[in-house]
Amino acid sequence: MPEEPAVRTAGSRGHQIAIIGGGVIGLSCAWQLARAGHRVSLVAPNPGHDGASWVAAGMLAPVTEAQFGEAALTALLLESAGQWKEFATALEADSDQVIGYDETGTLTVALDTSDRALLDDLLAYQHSLGLTAHRRGATACRAMVRGLAAGVCGGIEVPDDHQVDNRALLSALMTACRRLGVDIIEGSVRAVSLGSRLGLSLDEGPHLESDQVLVAAGAASSTIPGLERAGLPEVRPVKGHILRLGPSGTTPTSTFLPRTVRGLVRGRSVYLVPRRDGSVVVGATTEERGDAELVQAGAVHQLLDDARALVPMVDELALLEAQVGLRPATADNSPVIGWTALAGVAVATGHFRHGFLLAPLTAARVLDLFEGSAQ
Repeated sequence: MPEEPAVRTAGSRGHQIAIIGGGVIGLSCAWQLARAGHRVSLVAPNPGHDGASWVAAGMLAPVTEAQFGEAALTALLLESAGQWKEFATALEADSDQVIGYDETGTLTVALDTSDRALLDDLLAYQHSLGLTAHRRGATACRAMVRGLAAGVCGGIEVPDDHQVDNRALLSALMTACRRLGVDIIEGSVRAVSLGSRLGLSLDEGPHLESDQVLVAAGAASSTIPGLERAGLPEVRPVKGHILRLGPSGTTPTSTFLPRTVRGLVRGRSVYLVPRRDGSVVVGATTEERGDAELVQAGAVHQLLDDARALVPMVDELALLEAQVGLRPATADNSPVIGWTALAGVAVATGHFRHGFLLAPLTAARVLDLFEGSAQ
């Protein structure tokens, strides 16, 4: 992003800041800015339910998400992961709500020997980055997760990859923001007007004026009218199907799925994330299909088939939801956090699969931006 213009007055406590976007990034930034004494307004079509945040799995998995050629992004994920416990503790205190932050590790398994070879390559890469990950045989994997299929042939244990209940987190952020005086407005931004004061015209409701604006609208960030000269990053929507299953019998989910299981099934990735209420999140496809938000039967079938190949007792669960989210991805899959080419307008977007994991780091960097201490 361009350097902050020299003529800009650095953000200071008590400034009026408008945030466009009501997903995990927008809400986390609003909470931290309000905590620091700023007057914050947040505008989104459906705050707390916006974009991909509502349908996410909430995995906090910097090691398992390490991808070949993305070492710099992995370092960012690890930095944010290190901030998560303090972030969770503070949010639960501010909201008086439990967010389901779970420090149980992740187990990634292979269905067959070809999948095991791919996992061994991944493990070697993880070790080359100095990450903590342990090769486990089939027997050890089944000792950790009793519900694994008999044919699973080993995997990788990652003790420091955690999870959070995405919907509980969003609810807590909404509560904490309101308690701190954040003005949460349900609506869409029709236009942003520039001048000594920045103005937001909404499709319905009041015209807002602010000293500064943060664009945190996920996949819609680069399409906001009035910001064409801001140099906003190109963000593409990457479609992902995700399922939610629930217990339908007397066997508690925790007995056969006590931790997050990720796996390769004939080269395809799938994950199963257990929640404290007994439900299980299964996901997620990665589809470069633009903004098509239809739930497709074939994608649902594939996810269920792969999930039950790893954990057969998935068959006993009820299908509660089948939904689609549009993840905001940049060209290199890394987020963009910084000032734009327009005075007073900042951006925090492009978090792709990592919005929940990167929320603490993003909120801290945005606070630095608006208080004038960012480098």
